[in-house]
Amino acid sequence: MVDPSQEQKVRTVIEHNTFFFKPVREVEEADEKNVAVLVDSLLSLRQKVALYGCREDVFVEHLQSNPSGLDSLLAITGFSAESLKRLLTFAKMVDDSTLNALLCRDLWKEAEPHREWSFDEIRALLKRNKAFAEGIVRLFFRGKQVPILQKFLPLFEFNKLGVHKLQFSEEALIDTVARYRLKGTLKASKGSNPERVIEQCLQAQGLKFERGKLPKVRRTLDFIIPNKKSPKLVIECSYVVTTSSGMGDKAKTEQEVREDLQRHYKDVLFWGFVDGIGWFVRRKDLERIVSAFDDVFTFADEEIQRFRQRLCDVFK
Repeated sequence: MVDPSQEQKVRTVIEHNTFFFKPVREVEEADEKNVAVLVDSLLSLRQKVALYGCREDVFVEHLQSNPSGLDSLLAITGFSAESLKRLLTFAKMVDDSTLNALLCRDLWKEAEPHREWSFDEIRALLKRNKAFAEGIVRLFFRGKQVPILQKFLPLFEFNKLGVHKLQFSEEALIDTVARYRLKGTLKASKGSNPERVIEQCLQAQGLKFERGKLPKVRRTLDFIIPNKKSPKLVIECSYVVTTSSGMGDKAKTEQEVREDLQRHYKDVLFWGFVDGIGWFVRRKDLERIVSAFDDVFTFADEEIQRFRQRLCDVFK
C-alpha cells in the first residue's frame, strides 16, 4: 500500500471531520446521571439551609450523609477539588497553629497520607471522621479570618471562602458563576503571569531581554539577556500549582537545555524560577529540575531581592 500524500492526509481530516467528540451513548448517559446526582445533592442542601439556617452543623451533616456532599460544597463556592487538595497539603507543610485549630487538625492529622491527598481519600475521611468534616466546613465558613490564608491565597481563591457563599443567595451564586467563567482568562492574562515579575526586575535594572530560540538549543527560552546575538544569561520560569505528569517532562527538558547551553554557550549562566505548591508536592521532579540550573529563585520577597542583587553582580 502506498502511503497517502500530504494533500490526501489534509483532505482526510477536512472531509471526515467529526467536529465535536461525541462519546458513546452509555458514557453520555452516565455523565448526565452524575450531573443529576449533584443537582439533587445541591437541592437537598439548599432545602436544609432554608429549614435549619446556614449553620456549620448543617453542612457537616450533609458532608457525612450525602455521597455528593463534598461536590456540593465545592460547587456552590466555586472551589476546585485540586485547590482543596493543595490547601490540605499547604496546612500540613506550614503547620500553622491558627489554621490547624480551624481545621481541627489535631483530631485527624494521624490519617494524613505521607504524599499528596487524593480526592477519594478526602471523601473517605469525611465520612468516617466527624472532626475532619467539621474542619473542612469551618475552612469555608471562617477561612477568611485566618492570617496565613490571607497572606498566601490569591484574592481570586480567597474570596471563594465565607458564609455568604453558603447561603445560596442569588448574588453569591452569580459570583461563583462569574469566577468559573473568568478563571482561565484571568490566569492567562499578562498581569497574573509570574513571568511579569521577572520582566519588571529586568526593566528596573535597565536590562534588555528577548524570548525565543538560540541556535543549537532545542527549545524556546523564556528570557535571553541581553539578546540572542550576545547571550549572557538565560532564565526559565516554572510556577506550578496543579500537579501533573508533565512536571517530569519539564524537568527533563530543562536538563536538556542545560546540556545544549554547556555545549554551545559555555559562558552563559542558566537560572530558574521554580515555585508553587505543585513543586512542593512533586519532590523528585523538583530535585531533577533544580539540578539543571546554576541558581534557582522563587517569587518570595527575599528571593526577588536576591535575584536583583545577582543581576547587579553579573551586569555591573
